[in-house]
Amino acid sequence: MRALITGISGFVGKHLANYLLSQGVEVFGTTSQGSLSMDPNIFTNNLSSEQNIINLLDEIQPDHIYHLAGQSNVKDSWDSKVSTFHTNVNLTINLLEAVRKSKVSDKVRIVTIGSSEEYGRVNDMTLPIDETVSLKPTNPYGISKASVSYFAKQYYEAYGLKVVHVRPFNHIGPGQKLGFVVTDFTSQIVNIEKGIANNIIRVGNLGAQRDFTDVRDIVRAYYLLLTTATTTYGEIYNVCSGVPITIESILEKLLAFSHQQIEVIVDPNKLRPIDIPLYIGTNNKIHQLTGWKPEIAIDTTLEDVLEFIRKK
Repeated sequence: MRALITGISGFVGKHLANYLLSQGVEVFGTTSQGSLSMDPNIFTNNLSSEQNIINLLDEIQPDHIYHLAGQSNVKDSWDSKVSTFHTNVNLTINLLEAVRKSKVSDKVRIVTIGSSEEYGRVNDMTLPIDETVSLKPTNPYGISKASVSYFAKQYYEAYGLKVVHVRPFNHIGPGQKLGFVVTDFTSQIVNIEKGIANNIIRVGNLGAQRDFTDVRDIVRAYYLLLTTATTTYGEIYNVCSGVPITIESILEKLLAFSHQQIEVIVDPNKLRPIDIPLYIGTNNKIHQLTGWKPEIAIDTTLEDVLEFIRKK
């Protein structure tokens, strides 16, 4: 079996590649980072040229495509709205167009990556969020990913592409870049441990409750969706824990692992223009189809992130 991962050099891409290799899958990838092109299975391709993608697909002949390439930061999407939409939507269209015109259009299975941000603000009565909830995204990133979900469905219905769309909720783990809550907390803690920062940690809204899942569980879900014989294409699947955790609880756990005396200060610059107090999904649909459920405990994830940054 052969798999193509777009955005293989990113946080999720690296974990997915490692997982697929552990399953005996031959892994290929695309990246916009030319320095990785020394690996013969990784191609420098930013998905901007439809013909280049077609050529790549015809050469590799993948059985699965995991479309991870994109802009994944909500805060950045407010600052770079046009770029976010181009990267997440236009380049996805390029990929789907290339797939349908390639030699693998009839066989290849595709997962497009969305986000829980597609749902936006929901009524408390609809929690936990399932895949039937109406989309009301509240930020440019969520709008871009909602658009991807519509295109994924359209390419299944119009052209018969074997594509599914996933809406992962907050995923965390070792290797995630700065700009996300756990890595931001952890990096500040490690700087304090190393004596290169004062014993103060600056935070945003600690009262919000979110649905966190380890990235290593997330990528296993993606794999199961494309390898389960009964997967229905054109469908959407939440990937989440179904368990709400406060941001304050995340911080308390990290501080406990560190054993440092640290003062916590709320920084207005870290507050979102629009924030939602409680956000939790249900994974019933993917669980019923594949049997998937999270296996890695939150404490294990947080300790792994802390150790990763300490070593880095």
